Amino acid sequence: MSERADCHIHPTAVIGADVLIGAGVTVGPNAVLTGPLEIGDDCWIGAGAVLGAPPEILGALHPTSWSVSAGLGIRIGARTTIRELSTVHQGSERRTEIGEDCFVMNRVGIEHDVQIGDRCVVSSGTTLAGHVSVGNSVNLGMHTVAHQRRIIGSGSMIGMGTVVVKDVPPFSKAFGNPVSLNGVNRIGMSRSGISDADISAIEDLYAAGSFGTSPAIPDSLSEAFTWWRERADKPLVV
Repeated sequence: MSERADCHIHPTAVIGADVLIGAGVTVGPNAVLTGPLEIGDDCWIGAGAVLGAPPEILGALHPTSWSVSAGLGIRIGARTTIRELSTVHQGSERRTEIGEDCFVMNRVGIEHDVQIGDRCVVSSGTTLAGHVSVGNSVNLGMHTVAHQRRIIGSGSMIGMGTVVVKDVPPFSKAFGNPVSLNGVNRIGMSRSGISDADISAIEDLYAAGSFGTSPAIPDSLSEAFTWWRERADKPLVV
């Protein structure tokens, strides 16, 4: 383990080999950290959190040592909070990642190969199955469940209890079982500094129900849509 002197690690925490801990990190009682694992500066890891268990795949290797896990590693970005009893699993085909300035609430399950962008909120009881990709500035409501390999676009707001079985486009407001598109995340877009004109353009796009017949995507938002289109193979909007 590599640890900075200004960290605050509870004596009951279990920290294995190949765990890199940045400056100003707090690790709570009975947390279990297993490498390969990289935790950025000023993160807060809650009591009983488990970061670094092997990929939860039937038949996958489960090592006999708690020192180092089996997998491709985990990276937690700076200033991210992971609350009590949450779990983050090692990657199997790519590194599992949580970006910077994220807030992961209690009892969240982040499975193998999940990649979450910056400034995301993952609310209590949410489960992201293997290989899920989440863009930047996404808000996942309580008890969201995302199917394997689904894509959730940047700036979207997912309502509590939603079952994500299709790929949710950027800046959308989506909820239900199964998930359905219900307009744009106007409040979130406005708070992030997106202009009213660009918000209205995305509203028109989603009202049309198809990228093929809708108005052009504003240049300021094109990067988020490109990221989503390159990954989405079961889109809510086509």
